[in-house]
Amino acid sequence: MNVLVLGAGGREHAIAWKISNSRILNKLFCLPGNPGTASIATNLAGSLSDFSQIKQAIIDNQINLVVVGPEVPLVAGITDYLAYELPEVKVIGPSKQGAMLEGSKEFAKAFMLRHYIPTAQYACFTKDSIEEAFAFMQTLKSPYVLKADGLAAGKGVLIIDSIDEAKEQLKGIFDGQFGAAGDKVVIEQFLSGIEMSAFVLTDGKDYLLLPEAKDYKRIGNGDTGLNTGGMGSVSPVYFANEEFMSKVTERIIKPTIAGIAAENIDYKGFIFFGLINCGGEPYVIEYNVRMGDPETESVMTRISSDFLEHLIACAEGRLSKEEFTISDNAAVSIIMASGGYPEHYESGFLIDGLNTKGGMVFHCGTKASPDGIVSAGGRVLAVTANAKDIATAREDAYDLLGNIYFNDCYYRDDIACDLLQDED
Repeated sequence: MNVLVLGAGGREHAIAWKISNSRILNKLFCLPGNPGTASIATNLAGSLSDFSQIKQAIIDNQINLVVVGPEVPLVAGITDYLAYELPEVKVIGPSKQGAMLEGSKEFAKAFMLRHYIPTAQYACFTKDSIEEAFAFMQTLKSPYVLKADGLAAGKGVLIIDSIDEAKEQLKGIFDGQFGAAGDKVVIEQFLSGIEMSAFVLTDGKDYLLLPEAKDYKRIGNGDTGLNTGGMGSVSPVYFANEEFMSKVTERIIKPTIAGIAAENIDYKGFIFFGLINCGGEPYVIEYNVRMGDPETESVMTRISSDFLEHLIACAEGRLSKEEFTISDNAAVSIIMASGGYPEHYESGFLIDGLNTKGGMVFHCGTKASPDGIVSAGGRVLAVTANAKDIATAREDAYDLLGNIYFNDCYYRDDIACDLLQDED
């Protein structure tokens, strides 16, 4: 089996790492990949927006299975393109219609309503209906949640305490703050609780429930400061006990899969359920149609069985829970970011200590230079440890991180602290 992973971040490095351990793997490729994937796979030059280039790479390297990492090519229709051009090649990633669950907040919320999936009250507006939007805000309690309808690189959600500020921010979105993604805006009721992420691999009929995770979006300790793409993650999540996850399965996961089947959506890939636990009751905040980042960096270390075998079964529509196993261990991932992120930051700094032993270092934003591997993004590395419990995994991850350095690096030092008491 020759496998191609599409993408260049920490999520793709973690997926490629897991696939690289498969007993049925022949050759592993990443397009475009990163310096981390180069150590376990062959990186191929190319752009995720150039589908014909991807097609040629598949042909040239006799690829049998393509795993699509990020959401943008999925929303643009890469799965449909490959199904038409290379029908013999298996693809993990939903069709363009299925990718609308992430590509349009309005589509996703309407889907949830049609299939009675618990979510926040909402309404959708355009610039032409801004007065109606203001009126709808008056019916809600503070804070106010504004979501750009389209893809906005994880930055299209605003949570605002003041209704006057919310109105001003809504005007800003309609004036182009998030580009075309903000042509429509979903305004929704704020739900108070603890967030977590659930993941499934589905062939559109059956599913495997992957390890759950919790990520940390805010830049500062104690969940303070600006939102980011995620500053760390932990798995498992101890408040996601058997009772809670039974509710998630019966009220959210099964109705979602049944809805996909009922609407004849071609879906073979991942579903990321952004959930919130409101007093023991689960609600869906959002769907994503791919794995999360940095959750994947923790989740992949906890899957015990041969992940590539499950991916093939998914692509062929024959998923089975029988041989799927998850480790009882815990995993913690800590993001090392560029100083100043998520606002202005500098990159191009040489990274020392990448060969340190004691865990996994997944590359999120790096590139090769004549002097070595350098920082090349806001989030640079995901330092990950897997151990018997969260406390040990956390300690191991920070010990590993302490041996890695690049100029002006920044990380939170409280990742997973909030779950230590629950673990006890």
